[in-house]
Amino acid sequence: MNLNLKELLPLTQIVVASLVMVFILLQQRGQALGSAFGQESGFYATKRGLQKKLFWGTVVFGSIFILLAILNLVI
Repeated sequence: MNLNLKELLPLTQIVVASLVMVFILLQQRGQALGSAFGQESGFYATKRGLQKKLFWGTVVFGSIFILLAILNLVI
């Protein structure tokens, strides 16, 4: 199976986009349903442990997705 860059790039972009969605959906918020209706609790907590890893995973894979999208436009 011989894949060139033009065929591999969209497939890679789909995989990275799926990972970004998973990372976003796994992130938790402390307000639960209250934040959906505009209620603010005024509570701020720092990210620790798994939550911090999910945040940075979202940032990294989001950046990779943007770079792949730009590369897809150039090629």
